Amino acid sequence: MKTKVTTRGQVSIPASIRAKFNIEPESSVDWVVEGNALKVIPLPKDPVAAFKGRGSRKYTGTKLLKDRRRERKEESARD
Repeated sequence: MKTKVTTRGQVSIPASIRAKFNIEPESSVDWVVEGNALKVIPLPKDPVAAFKGRGSRKYTGTKLLKDRRRERKEESARD
């Protein structure tokens, strides 16, 4: 899809792309330059909520706490 850049440097995002990627007014996008390519990455309004439910569940909060306790013991033993 092609769009034009205005004299003020603004670009319109086509409606179909806005709908597919949930881009609404006040949404933010990240511009990433990779060599000669430019990527526009939509950023979620609430990154924590956007990630919720996408983890593999292999590393739970309980396992994290257990690992942190073990690490603290190891650090204390070194001191």
